[in-house]
Amino acid sequence: MNELSAKTDTSEAQLDRLAQVCQDVLQRCRAAGASQAEVGASIDSGLNVGVRLGEVETIEHTRDRSLAITVYFGKRKGSASTADLQPESIATTVEQACAIARYTEDDECSGLADADRMAREQPDLDLWHPWNISPEQAITLGLEIEDAGRAHKGISNSEGASVQAGEILAVTGNSHGFLARERVTRHSL
Repeated sequence: MNELSAKTDTSEAQLDRLAQVCQDVLQRCRAAGASQAEVGASIDSGLNVGVRLGEVETIEHTRDRSLAITVYFGKRKGSASTADLQPESIATTVEQACAIARYTEDDECSGLADADRMAREQPDLDLWHPWNISPEQAITLGLEIEDAGRAHKGISNSEGASVQAGEILAVTGNSHGFLARERVTRHSL
């Protein structure tokens, strides 16, 4: 077993942190006078390797974070987002969403769905299957995939091959008491 396959899964702890961030944001929105609020926080990470004609073209690591906030002051709506999950940035993002809502026109169709329409159960859809592949392993696999295609008679060129592995952790909540957590992996060859 290599060190990558033995990597500790910290996804539940990260989801706990995102859930706490969402709950804190909702509390800040209420304290700022919002009648309703919704928030989504996520971490998206992954590896993408591309090869073409036996050479490595790209190796891309991603680690994106996001926080999106929508507040309602009656029928007035404001939204703001940030990629920085530090407390100061979160506070600024809440302030910006509230400021926008205070200066927008009323919209009779604006607001959250009724609380009794919110989902209360979250089934396990078995979407979490981490693949701790190293860049070196992904390159080797990509080269094997492309070589297999180019080995067919008459094929001398290729648009290349790619190997991708990624994970998304997300928490969504609102002022009706809804809070959902999601772990999703995505892989492609």
